[in-house]
Amino acid sequence: MYSFTHASSPARGHGNIAAITRGSAAPPQPRRKRLPSEVTVPVAAASNPNPRRPPVKKKESQEEGGKSPAEPEFIPLPPFMAKLGPGQGLGCEAAEGSLVPSRKREYKPCGKHTEGKRPLYAIGFNFMDARYYDVFATVGGNRVTTYRCLENGSFAVLQAYVDEDKDESFYTLSWARDHVDGSPLLVAAGSNGIIRVINCATEKLAKSFVGHGDSINEIRTQALKPSLIISASKDESVRLWNVHTGICILVFAGAGGHRNEVLSVDFHPSDIERFASCGMDNTVKIWSMKEFWLYVDKSYSWTDLPSKFPTKYVQFPVLIAAVHSNYVDCTRWLGDFILSKSVDNEIVLWEPKTKEQSPGEGSIDILQKYPVPECDIWFIKFSCDFHFNQLAIGNREGKIYVWEVQSSPPVLIARLYNQQCRSPIRQTAVSFDGSTILGAGEDGTIWRWDEVDHGSSKN
Repeated sequence: MYSFTHASSPARGHGNIAAITRGSAAPPQPRRKRLPSEVTVPVAAASNPNPRRPPVKKKESQEEGGKSPAEPEFIPLPPFMAKLGPGQGLGCEAAEGSLVPSRKREYKPCGKHTEGKRPLYAIGFNFMDARYYDVFATVGGNRVTTYRCLENGSFAVLQAYVDEDKDESFYTLSWARDHVDGSPLLVAAGSNGIIRVINCATEKLAKSFVGHGDSINEIRTQALKPSLIISASKDESVRLWNVHTGICILVFAGAGGHRNEVLSVDFHPSDIERFASCGMDNTVKIWSMKEFWLYVDKSYSWTDLPSKFPTKYVQFPVLIAAVHSNYVDCTRWLGDFILSKSVDNEIVLWEPKTKEQSPGEGSIDILQKYPVPECDIWFIKFSCDFHFNQLAIGNREGKIYVWEVQSSPPVLIARLYNQQCRSPIRQTAVSFDGSTILGAGEDGTIWRWDEVDHGSSKN
């Protein structure tokens, strides 16, 4: 049973299970040189003549279905893709930000709240519904908790959900919305590889999705269609789901897919048919769903068992970029540009240039770099405010760096710290207008900073 706990008596959910430390030892980090001129990489055929089927367990099925689904049909795209290696396809020297804070906005440490001894791996505000912009959620151990930010700098616990499996360790969460009645949905997943969809209006577990063959590292929601989510897994695949009908629509894996854990994924903000993924194979891949959008539409009207839906495989991305020389654990779109980070103490802003009429042809251009000292362990993720004006990222020493994303060169707004915070900040959450910044600590604590009000209007 998946239990619900009222805020007046939140369940801790950590028991005696030992905390799992992710990224305690980062892999070696070779540096690479940039070339001064842009190189357009021609179409390159896939190097593997025998496409490898993605490592998906044969017994997988949606929980509602009961029966094991039929083997999804492979519809391979043309075996062409551009793989841009380190130092290829780069433009002029990237603009690098200074670590001297501009003090454009000043923040003060406010409240903190310790959930338990197990690490908090994810935290996020609800940007899917204007009624709940001050509501955020965290995941840690087998517990999912929702809070409201109070004006006095503290928190109010709203709801807590505890998974029946005490060994579950949630790594990710994402807010979604039911497309029928608009109910706020909270989607969480982790080490068990099972996606839990919680209806926060009814205070019940709405659905559970089984499909991935290993743990799930990140889930993101399509803001233009908040009932669509995408999941990145250790099984080297990415899956597109309809949270309303419980259908796994598309699986992105195979010959052109990732060759190691997929750590992060993000939908394009305006092109609903495009997303990016990245992982332990050191690459960022851009995928298109254009040829398969018929199945997305079909998932909304499907009335049979979810396990009988004709799930399709997409084997080839439209671009493979090796912007980093090590694990890539977080990626986000900034308009048509991409922000991505590895374990080399910086976030990189770059432009992917794909050619719709020539699948596989493309180039990349490194635009800017945002330094983040002591950020050399993997599974540290950044976040932005609603309008992508500010970016906040933690490091392994418990500090948070706040960057003005869209200025050139990048401007460091503030460096946040609390003398009591000494453990890694695994993920941050920036409020709608950037006035509140939260950090999820590996020590199980939520840290909060609020903008200092100098009596003038906020930016």
